[in-house]
Amino acid sequence: MFTLPDLGYDYDALGKYISKDIMQLHHDKHHQTYVDKLNAAIDQAPELQGKSLEELLGNLETLPETVRTAVRNQGGGHYNHSLFWQWMSPDGGSEPTGELASALTAKYGSFQNFVDEFTTKALGVFGSGWVWLQPDMEIITTPNQDTPINSGQPAPLLGLDVWEHAYYLDYKNKRDDYVKAWWNVVNWQFVQSRVK
Repeated sequence: MFTLPDLGYDYDALGKYISKDIMQLHHDKHHQTYVDKLNAAIDQAPELQGKSLEELLGNLETLPETVRTAVRNQGGGHYNHSLFWQWMSPDGGSEPTGELASALTAKYGSFQNFVDEFTTKALGVFGSGWVWLQPDMEIITTPNQDTPINSGQPAPLLGLDVWEHAYYLDYKNKRDDYVKAWWNVVNWQFVQSRVK
């Protein structure tokens, strides 16, 4: 059985950038629903029990057709959000340091150029989806709850949820304001810990 992970900080810890109301709705309702529906799908295919999310999402084509879409959508939602909470912190913001900072500067010319490119990609996602920083420093997007590991790519270093449920209570239809605010809570320490 998959379970909802703790946030690791209080619902109101992200302050003026992402409200308590959004965090409670996003974590307790949306993420919990992904977990519940994923578990329901796994119940229908007992041979999948005991497999990790990474095993399931990285081998979708081998899953029984009856549960493949549910695992892709609900498992993807669980995987993405389990990381998303860790990519934010009350002590976030600022800039990365060390190897990650050097790699971003080498790829984009400056940290600000990276932020601008990532933001542009986030605003360009049509409908619901995610924007990711990959280990090779490429910025990619996926629709819905798809994740890079679905297509055999490595696990992302950083990801941003641009579904409306992530920001609508705070920012209404202003995704640009949400993305701008989000940079103030990015947990670069966690991102850097994912650099292999």
